[in-house]
Amino acid sequence: MAQTYDVVVIGAGAAGLMCALTAGYEGRRVLVLDHASKAGKKILMSGGGRCNFTNLATGPEHFFSANPHFCISALKRYTPGHFVELVERHGIEHVEKAPGQLFCSDSAKQVVSMLLTECEWAGAEVRLKTRVTSLERHGEGMRLETSSGVIDAGAVVIATGGLSIPTMGATGFGYDIARQFGLGVTETRAALVPFTLTSQWRERAASLAGVSCPVTVEVGEGRYREPMLFTHRGVSGPAMLQASSHWQPGMALSIDLLPDTDVAGELATMRHEAPKRRVSTWLGERLPKRLAQAWCEWQGVTEQPLGALSNQELARLEKELKRWQLKPAGTEGWRTAEVTLGGVETQAISSKTFAVEGLPALRFIGEALDVTGQLGGFNFQWAWASGVACGQAV
Repeated sequence: MAQTYDVVVIGAGAAGLMCALTAGYEGRRVLVLDHASKAGKKILMSGGGRCNFTNLATGPEHFFSANPHFCISALKRYTPGHFVELVERHGIEHVEKAPGQLFCSDSAKQVVSMLLTECEWAGAEVRLKTRVTSLERHGEGMRLETSSGVIDAGAVVIATGGLSIPTMGATGFGYDIARQFGLGVTETRAALVPFTLTSQWRERAASLAGVSCPVTVEVGEGRYREPMLFTHRGVSGPAMLQASSHWQPGMALSIDLLPDTDVAGELATMRHEAPKRRVSTWLGERLPKRLAQAWCEWQGVTEQPLGALSNQELARLEKELKRWQLKPAGTEGWRTAEVTLGGVETQAISSKTFAVEGLPALRFIGEALDVTGQLGGFNFQWAWASGVACGQAV
């Protein structure tokens, strides 16, 4: 005998749990399935273990998609304010670490605990360590074969996320299901991910591992003013993670190491007023000392006094500081990527109910879809908003 539920949600992550508890409160009999041993694994490791659970500035302009209007409806109906209200109702203290970016004051565990508590209150069952081996149409609903038996569902919601961080259990399951039922999947690639560098620059970066400074980075259509961090493999930090969503192999990053400084003007003035001063001394007052020293070594101006610089040399130094061209070898890939760019095409999916056109018993939400947010809590807000919209309609 098959087990029977109104709604089966596959994936006990942010979007899946939010959908399940919402549908439960709507009076539906809900089951959440996940092959992992813990719910909300990516929530637990996000934001350095403190979960950047939303961004107060959330709007469609902060998302990438081949169908940029798709996310508007859900984001308008479930706002950051709604989620903050839920968090506060559970007594979870939070802090605004950067403008609009809200984090748990204590631990991401509180967010997972809150979602599981809400699921319990809403009567939604969460079943872990359970694999789905097949999914087929069954009358007007769906039939699932799982490691815990056959399950019939009025509707199935795919909330399995993307390919990022496979050690957390990420798989291409959602994309396989989409293709099985005739939906397209746009090209997927790792996003919000650190860059790796070619051998010479990798050695240079490794010697500066742990050094961070605010920069402006430009690549493709992206331009971000955020901190950059040198690592043993290349460059990371918020600026580089943001840039990775725009980067394609072969492209160079244009980095302004001194975004608040008129380098040409200052160097020209200092050359006149303090000609014996070294370039390295001047730069060491504006960048972390280790980076300033290394940069001067790269440029061959470690011992050079400002007065000895020609106009041509000043122009070269200004260009290298304000428009440093750095060509990555690649990215760290799925292993450390925070999100997946691309996913299930949205043209045949309702932006209001998340149902597949012609097959309302099948729905897709969250990161599985071709909707990807910038860094800073936007992807979580998409998970909450798409989960609620689907949960209310399913």
